[in-house]
This record gives sequence, C-alpha cells and structure tokens, in this order.
Amino acid sequence: MLTYIARRLLLLPVVVFGVTLLIFAMVQLINPYKRLSLYVNDAILSRARPEQFDALIVKYGLDRPVYEQYFGWLKGLARGELGYSPSAHLMVQDALAKYLPATAELALFAIIPLVLLGIRMGVYSAVHQNGIGDHATRIMAITGWSLPVFVAGLLLLCFFSQWFPAGRLGTWTIPILRSAEWKAYTGLHTVDALLNRNWSIFLDALRHLLLPVITLSYISWALILRVTRSSMLETLRQDYVTTARAKGLPERKVIYRHAQRNALIPVVTVAGWTVAGLLGGVVITETIFNFPGLGRFAASAALQLDIAAVLGFAIFNGVLMVTANLVVDVLYALIDPRVRLE
Repeated sequence: MLTYIARRLLLLPVVVFGVTLLIFAMVQLINPYKRLSLYVNDAILSRARPEQFDALIVKYGLDRPVYEQYFGWLKGLARGELGYSPSAHLMVQDALAKYLPATAELALFAIIPLVLLGIRMGVYSAVHQNGIGDHATRIMAITGWSLPVFVAGLLLLCFFSQWFPAGRLGTWTIPILRSAEWKAYTGLHTVDALLNRNWSIFLDALRHLLLPVITLSYISWALILRVTRSSMLETLRQDYVTTARAKGLPERKVIYRHAQRNALIPVVTVAGWTVAGLLGGVVITETIFNFPGLGRFAASAALQLDIAAVLGFAIFNGVLMVTANLVVDVLYALIDPRVRLE
C-alpha cells in the first residue's frame, strides 16, 4: 500500500509541472503589455507612460525567449507570487486566500448530502430495481441532472428568498464580525460562530447556506445516484454475488459487504472530481446567490479582463484537480486491493 502511494506521489510533481506548462502556453497568446499585470501593481501601470511600458517589459523579461519567461514565472509561482488583481484590489494569492473560506464552507455542507445520500439511494435503487422506490429515485435523478444549475438556483430564490436570503450573512452581523471580541479562527462563519459561542450568527450563516447547498447537492447528487445505481446493477449480476447468496449469506451482508464495495470504483471517480469542482469554486451558483467565494471572484475577474486573477484561479483549480486525482487513486487501493498489485 505504501509503495503504491509513493509511486502516485512521485508522479504528482510531474503532472503539476505539465499543468503549469499548459497554462503558461495559453498565456503566451496575450500580448506582453497585458501580461505585465502578473508582475506590476495596477496602480503603477495606470500612471505609466508609453515609454515606461517598454522599460517594464524589458525589466521583467517579457521580451526574452519563451522558455526563459516560463522558468522566471515558475520561480515566482514557487514563491507564491501570482501577480496583482485589479478587480479585487489585492495580490492574487491574497484574494484567493480571502475568498477560499466561503467556497470551502459551501462545499463542506454540500458534500455530505451529495456523497452519502447519492451512494445510499443509488444502492437502494439498484437493489429494488423496477420497484416504486427505484422509479421515484430515477425520476428525481433525471430531473436533477436535466435541470440547469442557474434555473434551479433562480427558482429557489424566487420561492424561498424571503426566508433564506442570498449572500453569506445578514448586514446586522457586520459590527459583530468587526468587533474586538470576535475571533476569526478559520474564516468559515459556521465554525467560527461555534468557536465564539455565538448561536445567532451560526443560525444566520446556516440560513444563507441552505439554498446554494440544495442547488449544488441536488444537481451533483443526481449524477452520483445514477452512476452508483448503474455500477451496482452490474455488480449484482456477477458470479461471486450469486455464489455468496448460494452459500446462504444474509442479503444485507451480500449487498453491503460484497457488492457495494466492488461497485464503488466508478463512484469514487465521479465523487472525487465533483468534490474538487465544488472546492474550486462553483461560478454559477455563487454568482446567483451573491455568495462571496472563489467562483464569483473568478467570474468578476473574467468580466473585467483581470488576467492575473484568472490565471491564478486556473492554477489553483489545476493543482486541486491533480490532488483530487491522487486521493481517488489512493481510495481505489483501499477499496480494491487488486489495484495495489498492478
């Protein structure tokens, strides 16, 4: 098991290197004057005269060969220097750190019903194939998977915004969050409210989280349910399941110990990428519900042609996806020991 994990860890830097190379190659399509935002504060650029732009291009090596530019950019990236974001009026790394807690909190509350209910109901639907419960869950899954995210979000806002408003917190909480008594331990308002023993802010944070969590959970839950059901149906037809039943094992043991474990391989893949997508910032959901997370930040940066911020967001997502792939590989080995021997 440790050898398997070590091999995957050795591949991680190579894949990350490939991701950065691909992103940098796409950035080369932008002219050097635009790429200066990766190195220079927007306030300096706004005051610079035309001849100063050429001097800045020479200073930061944007007139050098591409490979020299890449390794210079890579050194800055290793130091956490992602450039300045005029849309956020912050350095990109500081902007990502500012908006990440909101997305992480949204993803945390969405992951639990998404994964647990999706797998549980997918197994139930497969075991009771063509029953009333199976038809009901399939209708729900098809509806959820077919419904666009923005439509689901807007419908929820239309009917329930009076009780569960958009945003992350009510305006009445601002003085409390800025007071000396409040301590922001994690940036996650629900967790910080519990640590500060402030139940009113905790409940208000939950009230604002409910609608975006339902939107994210329902759409992604439908996908996981369908994949689980399909994989479970295929597994239940295998010979070893028939043999286990012939030996007289209890049906519950056959389903949950023998069949479900082997059916989880494709489910783990889908769930891993779905969770990584949530942590990377769900652009549409956060924009609809005015939720100040990475997704809304990226959408705002793209609309304002904030190259440094978009590039920083792309790098963050790339590293996140590569890490998610590593976690999925490790879960494969835990679920199916045969994977470790390949």
